[in-house]
Amino acid sequence: MQFNRYAVYYTPPQGPLAAFGASWLGWDLATGKAVAHPEVSGLGFDVSELTASPRNYGFHGTLKPPFRLASGTDATALETACANLAASLVPVTLDGLELSRLGRFVALTVKGDQTPLTQMAGAVVAGLDSFRAPASAAEIARRRRANLSDRQEALLMTWGYPYVMEAFRFHITLTGRVAQAQVAPLMDRLKPQFEPLLPRPFRIEELTLVGEDEDGRFHEVRRFRLGA
Repeated sequence: MQFNRYAVYYTPPQGPLAAFGASWLGWDLATGKAVAHPEVSGLGFDVSELTASPRNYGFHGTLKPPFRLASGTDATALETACANLAASLVPVTLDGLELSRLGRFVALTVKGDQTPLTQMAGAVVAGLDSFRAPASAAEIARRRRANLSDRQEALLMTWGYPYVMEAFRFHITLTGRVAQAQVAPLMDRLKPQFEPLLPRPFRIEELTLVGEDEDGRFHEVRRFRLGA
């Protein structure tokens, strides 16, 4: 399959969290198929509408944000570079994941210190940057609408994205924007669904290379074991 863009994600290994996350969003990037949303009693929200924004990206935490391939590179070389990079990195162990509010979004975030993950994500961003085509003027203008700090502006111009390196904050997005007054009630409904599935400790042992199809949906291309 031909892809418009690539990215490097953390995606959970096959199991209850991966299965429920795919169902929650309605898209399984590992199989490249739409899946039915779960029945969540008393939720009070339309799951399909609630998850419309993150659905195309799948259940994941971004390590290297989506990018177009640079001229002179190709997907085969990118896979080889991902394999070599993964082999040079060691697995990361963190305290766990927790359900969190990020402004008007609901997401899973790292519990405790995420410094080792920030360092690993920085290595992924830098290590694969030769494969990234420069951000377009339109992409840069869109990012700048977020009122970036001077440092975020510098990161945008260097790496094509303002929230990398020390500005990186790992998260697994679960919803699109939710009305302020509805975020807390929604989290109360979601906690019983996600809490039993969340890993403690949270260990990252693989990188997942993903590609975006013509419809804007991301698919797993290949998983790479860290330290292999």
